[in-house]
Amino acid sequence: MRNILVTGGAGFIGSHLVRLLVNKYPEYRIVNLDKLTYAGNLANLRDVEGCPNYVFVKADICDFPAMQRIFSEYGIDGVIHLAAESHVDRSIKDPFSFARTNVMGTLSLLQAAKLAWEGSYDDKLFYHVSTDEVYGSLPADGGFFTEKTKYDPHSPYSASKASSDHFVRAYHDTYGLPIKLSNCSNNYGAFQFPEKLIPLFINNIRHNKPLPVYGSGENVRDWLFVEDHARAIDLIFHEGKVGETYNIGGFNEWRNIDLIKVIIRVTDRLLGRPEGASLPLITYVADRAGHDVRYAIDSTKLKEELGWEPSLQFEEGIEKTVKWYLENQQWLDDVTSGEYEKYYENMYGRES
Repeated sequence: MRNILVTGGAGFIGSHLVRLLVNKYPEYRIVNLDKLTYAGNLANLRDVEGCPNYVFVKADICDFPAMQRIFSEYGIDGVIHLAAESHVDRSIKDPFSFARTNVMGTLSLLQAAKLAWEGSYDDKLFYHVSTDEVYGSLPADGGFFTEKTKYDPHSPYSASKASSDHFVRAYHDTYGLPIKLSNCSNNYGAFQFPEKLIPLFINNIRHNKPLPVYGSGENVRDWLFVEDHARAIDLIFHEGKVGETYNIGGFNEWRNIDLIKVIIRVTDRLLGRPEGASLPLITYVADRAGHDVRYAIDSTKLKEELGWEPSLQFEEGIEKTVKWYLENQQWLDDVTSGEYEKYYENMYGRES
């Protein structure tokens, strides 16, 4: 039996990973640790919350004594660390909270793991999930991020994640802590908090609200279906090499404006609207400060070493994603209205 601690497991990517692990490994105990900030939603996991191998713990990763207690109480022998503040716009407005959670929170977990496992690192693992944004920006006309690309973060968010990556590697180099890292491209899919582009635009199209586009919409992102990301994490955790980094990308580069037009086309069709009905909702706004031009991930290492590749082409994934949000409008309405915060409020409380 393994006891796997998944931090941030009530969030977007975390909930998909927790669901995968709980269902795939009934012999494991999956401990979902989440602070339940605005982005944490236990309603994402209603389908597994009654499973005998699933445990939820409400805690702050920055609370070092609490992390020590959790490692001891549950006999944690593996960590998959996803808990993070992740929205670039929020990081520009409040960089301190990003430094606290993403840097000091990661350090708290690393030290708790080190002390809990010290003297016997056999069959132990600290897996840190990070972002391609630590690499900075690529030119519009070519190039890819590889595992050897130098770090060049441009936002408070990416700087905080870069720092956390460095701490993880430092614990491996200094203390011998067994670690793995992955850096992923932009995720999309079900259960994503609608401050992010794709669910925000689907919801705005539903309500005929403006679709705000930064600058001219020329910035390019590589999009990764979240269920494919969860599969990659599972694969790296079990079969990846200790001390190694793996890039996870969707091989799906899209200019923001082209992506938005795909979302409009699919959403309008599924809502029974005439083609292009929502195009007038596009509204160009002032560009984001320090907005990176292009991200693109080279996942060759992951494919060649572990055999992973995306399961869906992008337009298949978008179709599936838009359908999910339109078929789960109550979930979307609860999140946008704040009603979701009441789901476990009496039991766990809610962090501001």
